[in-house]
Amino acid sequence: MSANRTMKKHFPTFLALALLLAAVSILAAVPAGAQNMPIPSVSLNFGDGSGDPGKVAVVMQLLLLLTVLSLAPAILMMVTSFTRIVVVLSILRHALGTQQLPANQIVIGLALFLTFFIMTPVWQKVNSDAIQPYMNEEISTPQAFEKATVPIRDFMLKQTREKDMELFIKVSGGKKPEKPADVALTALIPAFVISELKTAFQIGFLIYIPFLVIDMVVASILLSMGMMMLPPIMISLPFKLLLFVLVDGWYLIIGSLVQSFH
Repeated sequence: MSANRTMKKHFPTFLALALLLAAVSILAAVPAGAQNMPIPSVSLNFGDGSGDPGKVAVVMQLLLLLTVLSLAPAILMMVTSFTRIVVVLSILRHALGTQQLPANQIVIGLALFLTFFIMTPVWQKVNSDAIQPYMNEEISTPQAFEKATVPIRDFMLKQTREKDMELFIKVSGGKKPEKPADVALTALIPAFVISELKTAFQIGFLIYIPFLVIDMVVASILLSMGMMMLPPIMISLPFKLLLFVLVDGWYLIIGSLVQSFH
């Protein structure tokens, strides 16, 4: 019995030594040249294109497509409803005082799917007017790009303030366009972004007011009771959550956000 107990007690040590010896023997068996084995390099060569210019054109189109896909997150945030939604949801989280709840992944995921929901009519028009004709080889690439920007431009123009648009047109030094449809995208996109930020902050201010009132009331009650060392957030947080649940806050806020784009 004592031998068995000793064996069980020192079994992990024996196992570690055995593994170490096995690793050393494997490394010793590997040739010295194999340990310094170089990593194979990968190169991309387009050639001179004299044999088949069409292949070079296809490769360049693929590179352009990969570039656009790499910029897709920035395009999604800058020309859609994503900015307003994610800012409002972030302000709501700070107003509730729940720290990291909901988590960033949930906030961004909800904002992303709401963006898909709001932008569905725009994507459908882009698909029918630009993508499908281009896939069927009915229009060229510049024509497809021009037709694809029309629905997105119309969406941004509806949400952009004229004051913001005039600011970027003035800064760019260009002449004032005769109609909003003639505004360049380089001026329209930043104007749209700052308009969305202002609208999001306005909505966030209205959301913040009732929770701020609760914090002030709780802080005043604690101060009058002499509980100055007790953090008001510990007492006000349950009341803010209760108020938010009773008024069905998610329904009201999400509904107001979606309707604000119509």
